[in-house]
Amino acid sequence: MKLFKLRGGVHPSGHKDLSAEPPIRVLPLPNVLYVPLQQHIGAPARHLVSVGEKVNKGQLLAASQGMVSAPVHAPTSGRVIAIGDFPGPHPSGLEMPTLTIEADGDERWIDTEPPSNPFALSPEEIALRVGAAGIVGLGGAAFPAAVKLNLSRNSEVHTLIMNGGECEPYLTCDDRLMRERASQIVEGIRLIAHATGASEILVGIEANKPEAIAAMRAASVASPVKVVQVPAMYPMGSEKQMIQVLTGQEVPAGGRAADIGVLVHNVGTAYAVQQALCLGRPLVSRIVTVSGGAIMAPGNLEAPIGALAADLVRACGGLRIDAARLVLGGPMMGTQLSSLDVPLVKGSSGVLALTRAEVEHTRPGPCIRCSSCVRACPMGLLPLEMAARIRVGDPAGAVDWGLKDCIACGSCSYVCPSHIPLVHYFNHAKGDLAARERLKMKNEATKKLADERSERMARIVREREEAARQRAAKKAAADAAKKAAAEAVAAAAKQKPEEVTA
Repeated sequence: MKLFKLRGGVHPSGHKDLSAEPPIRVLPLPNVLYVPLQQHIGAPARHLVSVGEKVNKGQLLAASQGMVSAPVHAPTSGRVIAIGDFPGPHPSGLEMPTLTIEADGDERWIDTEPPSNPFALSPEEIALRVGAAGIVGLGGAAFPAAVKLNLSRNSEVHTLIMNGGECEPYLTCDDRLMRERASQIVEGIRLIAHATGASEILVGIEANKPEAIAAMRAASVASPVKVVQVPAMYPMGSEKQMIQVLTGQEVPAGGRAADIGVLVHNVGTAYAVQQALCLGRPLVSRIVTVSGGAIMAPGNLEAPIGALAADLVRACGGLRIDAARLVLGGPMMGTQLSSLDVPLVKGSSGVLALTRAEVEHTRPGPCIRCSSCVRACPMGLLPLEMAARIRVGDPAGAVDWGLKDCIACGSCSYVCPSHIPLVHYFNHAKGDLAARERLKMKNEATKKLADERSERMARIVREREEAARQRAAKKAAADAAKKAAAEAVAAAAKQKPEEVTA
């Protein structure tokens, strides 16, 4: 199959050998699980259980809210012991609404009723079941999978691309999943294709995963699924770059893959779809890479959602030395943590404990305008120009240079000879713009409320004035009637008796 050239990109050290070879192990069940209600892009889920309530594994704990949202299910059986804020996977340790479950150790599943033939389901029914299972993109974006299925069907998608790139250094969870559970992944891919009506099905896997490529090709025999080996480089695992390499098409600025007739899902998402449709199991666990030079025995664990990162590190032998940096996800785009006492969410692909030797601590210098960042940017942007605007407090100016098209891959920061944290500038500017937009919306909402209050108060004044006028009119009419009656009585009294007799 002809491949198309990818613009930019870098070749960071992979470090995948640390965790790629040991088979997937099941994490010993922790005593307590912390299940955040916000594990996806969109509105947080609304909890349906109360403190003290007993739950079974797979039971619906929180329902989705709005079109872009996803439900949350119990990752084990046990009892809800708290509903409140708990530190989430955020660099600042920001707290988020969380359900705390005390495990009973029974791992007792809810009664499931999978369809006898998932391929006989209509596309609408497949999307409905995928949504009910709480499945989101497991490549890191965590976008609700059912929403993508519905959007792609409405957009008449013709090409389905399954992303097995896994270009982030250290991460090998998708690699191991493809090696060990290829047949289930392929079945999930076929179900997604059935739900979207895609006529072409491609699986892109980087060349540095030969065992995964072989396993997926063997599982795809006699099926329309075509496994394609793509170059091993970063950020090959990004949706837009995978599309460009496999189809030669580019997603338009500000647009979606469906706009060009393409749908992209992660191979882990396909596995979750297969589990939901064939076994009736919602998304309550995922494969997570535990790696880095500070980890005693790196590997991949199948862990329940809500397990603490510390639980996974402990299962891999703990830390052999103090970690210089803790990361949830990959080192290029993951979330830097201040503590391991944060829960896994559906989009958590890795827990990394990196040594000082693995983390480059170099003081940033001035930009020398060498254009290395320009050549490395896979989106064809000008990072140095965007950074220049951001440094002078002009994020709107950075938008004019393409800030909103930045995928925050970190390639520019990686190649910068002055060690300028460019991607941090861009993320900061995006956050600043988002905060300004929220403030603008808040101000508009406040103004709307103030206008509505002013209108309401004016209406009340008008109604009171009208009521006062009506009361005054009624009083005047009553007074006039009384006066007329009194005058009639007075007039009658003045009449002479003979006039009355006559």
